[in-house]
Amino acid sequence: QLQLVESGGGSVQPGGSLRLSCAASGFTLDDYVISWYRQAPGKERELVAYITETGISTNYAASVKGRFTISRDNAKNIVYLQMNSLKPEDTAVYLCKTWIGSLRRDYWGQGTQVTVSS
Repeated sequence: QLQLVESGGGSVQPGGSLRLSCAASGFTLDDYVISWYRQAPGKERELVAYITETGISTNYAASVKGRFTISRDNAKNIVYLQMNSLKPEDTAVYLCKTWIGSLRRDYWGQGTQVTVSS
């Protein structure tokens, strides 16, 4: 069974840091582009960052550029999202996603909650 599982969320004060992990089972991540999205209550799901198969190319939403870093450890089959200088507006459920072309569908994780509050 193909599955993505996020972890690492939690509550942190403004200015703090968290590292999210997206682990795959049933397939190897290094064959695919991996994206992180987030969804805050009452808001649309937003693309936060993505990383290409080899990790050479990354891209970020303007709202997180310079604060978040996406990376991958293909040997461990994990993609990370390092989040620094967190702000209250970063509060959301964070989800990882990949598109598997051979199956013609997206795979999403269940999400991990990030709450930034003083």
